[in-house]
Amino acid sequence: MTKIFENKVALVTGAGSGIGRQSALKFAEKGAKVLVSDIDENGGKETVEMIKKVGGEALFFKADVSKEADVQAMIDKAVKEFGRIDFAHNNAGIEGPSVENFFDYTEEAFEKVISINLKGVFLCMKYELPLMIKQGKGAIVNTASIAGLVGFVGLPGYSASKFGVIGLTKAAAVQHSKDGVRVNAVCPGVIRTPMVDRLTGKDPEAQAAFAAGHPIGRVGEPEEIADAVVYLCSDAASFITGVALPVDGGWTAQ
Repeated sequence: MTKIFENKVALVTGAGSGIGRQSALKFAEKGAKVLVSDIDENGGKETVEMIKKVGGEALFFKADVSKEADVQAMIDKAVKEFGRIDFAHNNAGIEGPSVENFFDYTEEAFEKVISINLKGVFLCMKYELPLMIKQGKGAIVNTASIAGLVGFVGLPGYSASKFGVIGLTKAAAVQHSKDGVRVNAVCPGVIRTPMVDRLTGKDPEAQAAFAAGHPIGRVGEPEEIADAVVYLCSDAASFITGVALPVDGGWTAQ
């Protein structure tokens, strides 16, 4: 297998499970050294061990992306250990509560979701961009969602946060493309992850309903999102920036 990211360094947040874990594994598979970050220490360390078992190099750093000091320390750790950051997948996020009525959503829930999903991406880019600009090259991929492209019933905070992620992505892409840094977003459909398990309660009917929402006839797998992330960071995507790429089995094409 071609190690297209040999001598490169990738940072992945929310890498303790689901999409983030598969993204970290995929970067390592392509030859990159990986800083694995998550608030879940056990999950993050497990991802590191999975990378090491297949001959990759990785390090875990526990961080709450909603806290600026944690994000700054995370970036400093990557630079101290690996010398640089070539790729960043800002993936950490939560779904928040699902409500029957929009007006049942609490201020506390809204602030928590926005703080992690939107402010967290902002803080990560705030510290990643200067480093990549100094290097003269870099690629950032933010995890948005189909809920950032179309309205989603029952998840107003989540949807608002993901629309915001796309806005941040486009703003940074336009402002810093001249500096050699590309910034894109992936917009997953419903993916087989712990987050979706929580939303459905693992109820077969709810899972079937999610699958039916995709014209392709199934939910997606975390590896399919990771493939898109790695592509957007690769030189094969050298003319792509500011894009919110749906990886959604046709959901938003309807």
